[in-house]
Amino acid sequence: MNQYSPKMPLRQYVYFALSSRRITAQEITDALGIEPDEIQVHNRRGLPADPARPFSQSWKVVCREPGLCVDEQIAYVLGRIRPRTDRIAELMEKYNRARDEEEPGLEATLEVVRYFNEEEQQDEARTLRERGDHNLFGWGLDRETIAFLAATGTMLDVDEYDMTPPSRRSR
Repeated sequence: MNQYSPKMPLRQYVYFALSSRRITAQEITDALGIEPDEIQVHNRRGLPADPARPFSQSWKVVCREPGLCVDEQIAYVLGRIRPRTDRIAELMEKYNRARDEEEPGLEATLEVVRYFNEEEQQDEARTLRERGDHNLFGWGLDRETIAFLAATGTMLDVDEYDMTPPSRRSR
């Protein structure tokens, strides 16, 4: 195992989300029999409408455990939902079959979010280095994860942010 010796602090998390304008987060919970870690409501009804972002809800299973590699965080999240792979695939088929709208009725996303050089994470990075934990920067997808993504029609989205203050960035 490689020693974790960060030259930059890193904070990362992973979540699986089912998002829709046509099915609520509660209906997703009922259909899957899994409680989400988070529910997010976009453009709540009753607020001024934004045509670019219509009302929708997201149902999420999340791993924010520090010190885990992205693939370990993915394994945690998928470990919770993989038993419902067939049911997720059925929901995706049901809400995306013969639709009149241009956008999907239900979207599935496996999201990886990483923040590099975030100053608040200095202590966490130092603690990990002192414990001799493994390298958190590299990650990959195993065959089981790829099979899950394919079976459920899930999109993989990776967002990475350099949080270095502009005054500290090299020119």
